[in-house]
Amino acid sequence: MRTKPLHLETLSRTLSADDVLPDQVSPPDFSLSAQLPDALSAPDAVAIPVLPSVAGQPILFGPGADELSKRWSIDLFAMAETFEMTGKTGSIASFPVSQTDESTERPLLVILVGVGDQTPTDFRRAGAALARATLDRDHIATTVSAIADQQGFEAFVVGMTLGSFGFHWRSVGPEHTPVKHVVLAGIPAAASRADEVARAQAIGAAGWRARFLATVPANVKTPEWLAQQAREVADLHDLEVQVWNEQDLADQGFGGIVGVGQGSASPPRLIRLDYTPSTGPSTKNSGSKRVVLVGKGITFDTGGLSIKPAEGMLTMKRDMTGGGVVIATMAALAAVGCPIPVTGLVPAAENAIDGNAIRPGDVLRHYNGRTTEVTNTDAEGRLVLADALAYAVAELAPAALVDIATLTGAMKVSLGQRTGGYFANHEGLATLIKEAGVVSGELLWRFPLVAEYEDKLASKVADADNAPGGAGAITAALFLQHFVGDVPWAHLDIASAGDSPSEYHEWTTGPTGFGARALLAWLGQDDPLAGVE
Repeated sequence: MRTKPLHLETLSRTLSADDVLPDQVSPPDFSLSAQLPDALSAPDAVAIPVLPSVAGQPILFGPGADELSKRWSIDLFAMAETFEMTGKTGSIASFPVSQTDESTERPLLVILVGVGDQTPTDFRRAGAALARATLDRDHIATTVSAIADQQGFEAFVVGMTLGSFGFHWRSVGPEHTPVKHVVLAGIPAAASRADEVARAQAIGAAGWRARFLATVPANVKTPEWLAQQAREVADLHDLEVQVWNEQDLADQGFGGIVGVGQGSASPPRLIRLDYTPSTGPSTKNSGSKRVVLVGKGITFDTGGLSIKPAEGMLTMKRDMTGGGVVIATMAALAAVGCPIPVTGLVPAAENAIDGNAIRPGDVLRHYNGRTTEVTNTDAEGRLVLADALAYAVAELAPAALVDIATLTGAMKVSLGQRTGGYFANHEGLATLIKEAGVVSGELLWRFPLVAEYEDKLASKVADADNAPGGAGAITAALFLQHFVGDVPWAHLDIASAGDSPSEYHEWTTGPTGFGARALLAWLGQDDPLAGVE
């Protein structure tokens, strides 16, 4: 049976009068079938899982292998030996088979997919490998997911979705297109598992959307464009939306957002999205427990007057990754069954240079009245986040507050490019974030909020200095901590994982959209605030 299509229509719409993004590729569509691949009508490719040998025994093939071998007279063991298949996670062997009994002249592609120890990570990576092996195909059938438990099943669909990701702005069209349709074959009681594949597709789509938003070039991706994406997401997913323009921000005291954005021809915005669960507490009930997510939305970062070197700007179209992650997460909350109200805030600005740009030595006043001396205009992310965090605490009374940002180069130095960092002022929330990272495959490493470094924030003229130096990721977190009061709070610094330098399992080269899967793993639980209240 076929599941509902994903709502990614907004990704290919006209973006401005002068810059029109071409139609983008779409993630695969998935359906479920109790039948094995040999009984399905004319797929382009069939993928069978390969399990590693144990205690000297031969490798094992998953469901459908015998039927496939008989129908097309294939010796799968001989083929596996030819390609030296061991069942290692994500290993691929593919070979064409003439479909003499079919009307089509196109050979059937038979694919053997290694699934390793069959953990969720193994299935996610197997899905990504299969996605790359089936680019430009129309219709494939696979039994890899048939041997997975529920977590592995979800991970496989997510891996296939994200391993398929592509973006282009070529005059001749995309270089490759993802496989159009995937039949998850050999699934008993397939109809009863439709909700599982829909949930998995939504998680994969969130990662895809966050990745897309981070990849769009900044000549299109202004703060207003990002706000328009949020409006369209709200319309598609039954969310409430509010957008502050530059005058609203100035009138209401969002000095950090206004200051960072004042040097750009594209004025800043503050975006708010609200999700109310269809069942459970109402946001109108004063006793409701609400989570607030805040995502840094710097649509391009030149560094301002403290300008970055040229090579440092090459990836700065993705400096709004945190904001894109929040928008993508909000879009998928209903699909994962989030039981509590959630508000997403995205302070969006372009950190540019003109005669009105903020200068080193300027002082900004934030939403809660706290002041910051700007000693480095390239430490701008914390200035916009501070306003949004202060607004959340003052106006929304959250039970938990989480911000996510590509914030500091220091985090990349600490962790490389495959793991994100996080800080937390509450042990229960810290545990939830860590577990969500493990479940989702977006690994997060906790850093300390070192109180002894507080004196580094001191300014002679304001409440704090925005660029105190020293342990950069830690002092940035300490700066933000002053805006959250006693609310349970976690700060995710994903500058380390904001870009993938190469194709690596479900990661495609370029902006990663890191964080959407982890947030959904947390908020999609039966009780996301367990241990926090």
